[in-house]
Amino acid sequence: MVLIIILVVIALIIFFIIGLYNSLVQLRVRADSAWSDIDIQLKRRRDLIPNIVETVKGYAAHEKGTFENIAKWRSAAMSATGPAEVAQAENQLTGALRQLFAVAEAYPQLKASEQFTGLQNSLQEVEDAIQNARRYYNAVVRDYNTRLQSFPANMFAATLGFQAKQFFELTSPQDREVPQVKF
Repeated sequence: MVLIIILVVIALIIFFIIGLYNSLVQLRVRADSAWSDIDIQLKRRRDLIPNIVETVKGYAAHEKGTFENIAKWRSAAMSATGPAEVAQAENQLTGALRQLFAVAEAYPQLKASEQFTGLQNSLQEVEDAIQNARRYYNAVVRDYNTRLQSFPANMFAATLGFQAKQFFELTSPQDREVPQVKF
């Protein structure tokens, strides 16, 4: 009788660990999938940027510094790895794009250009998709990290090879500032 009770307790512990492992795997896969969604949207954004820059260049060729910043941050964003590094590079790129659109405001003929407005609208759609993807990714990472740190998962998670994931977030106070554009 004691042997049966011990076997039942061991079986319950095994089933508990299997359930815990499977739920952590599910959350990790969801977080990886959400990161992939962000990556796809960021690629769409990076692909649009050269077209926007070339369109603006035709009207505002003397804004060389703005174009150089966009090229620099686009390159940094393309080579960044991991959520923290990608977030920092993408936030810098966002600031450079804001400057580009501020420059565009000074050229009414550019704002009236169908090509420019079409590209600007496409970029706005991509920005909205990126924002939604970031929000979803951070929600999944929050759930995953919470599960990892909650009892009793925190006793087994590290042993089973699970590690906390980074949020996609603003990392410096400069990322929160509105860029200043002077003519």
